[in-house]
Amino acid sequence: MPRDLTPSTIENTFVLKALTERTRLDSRSFNQLRDLDISFSSTDYGVVDVKLGRTRVIARISAEITQPYADRPYDGLFIISTEISPMAAPTFEAGRKSEDELVISRIIEKSIRRSGALDTEALCIISGEKCWAIRADVHFLDHDGGLMDAACIAVSAGLLHFRRPDITIVGVGSRREVILHPITERVPVPLAVLHVPICVTFSFFDVRKASAAIAGLPGKDNMKEADDDDVEEENDSSTTVLVDATLQEELLRHGYMSVTANTNREICQIQKGGDMPVEVGKLLSCAEAAIMVAEKVTKLINKRLKEDEARRNVGNLLVEARAENDR
Repeated sequence: MPRDLTPSTIENTFVLKALTERTRLDSRSFNQLRDLDISFSSTDYGVVDVKLGRTRVIARISAEITQPYADRPYDGLFIISTEISPMAAPTFEAGRKSEDELVISRIIEKSIRRSGALDTEALCIISGEKCWAIRADVHFLDHDGGLMDAACIAVSAGLLHFRRPDITIVGVGSRREVILHPITERVPVPLAVLHVPICVTFSFFDVRKASAAIAGLPGKDNMKEADDDDVEEENDSSTTVLVDATLQEELLRHGYMSVTANTNREICQIQKGGDMPVEVGKLLSCAEAAIMVAEKVTKLINKRLKEDEARRNVGNLLVEARAENDR
């Protein structure tokens, strides 16, 4: 049976008291990300290793030729598969998806596939007969909070880094055949990525509940003892928002909101969890902060892609071999 991750009472009190004093255990500010490291495989395209603090996620992009769906003959297939094993954390069980894993899978699905990040029409080879099926396998190796954010970054970077083999269609009518050219014969083709979605998770803490917990009073009793004026005065000052919470902070938060944005200043998806109400102004400020984080992370991804291309393109052979024109 999986073991629940339950922090001790001393840890709870220490973390909550630090938050009431506007201090995080890792000395970060409330709106600061952990150190983000993105690395690509030196041999295969589409293999990405993302480290967000002590959280580690590996994504692998693969492609195969298959038959499209009957109701969408002009579109290819894009499938995202997630796997969280006990290697990441003892709370997960092998071969059985927990509630947390289902939430992570749905958010990644909405953030990347349903937002149209990948142009599936460009994956069509022969209408109604053959198309490319792109598969993203996400493996979680270490869990220290921010699994959704790290997984979204890994899949987005993997799609940008992946190259599919080039193909040639020969024949006419029902005798058409698809010839697959290996990478050693032709330069592989990148995917048509329309935008780069980046997921940012915000954790909400109720300062008054935290103060009541530190004082040893139940949150509901403390609310009853408060004056009516104090209850009506509940505003942004009573809500503490953390960006990129660690696992310990996630276990103690009263609510969260996951926002996926891109560099076009578009919000791809928003999902809020927990029973803590948050004012509209606070939610809008979180969305604006998510856009800023998306721009910063996208710049880092593009920088790592250029470094990987320079390492692979020794002697400028790939540039000379490609057939596309610079626009």
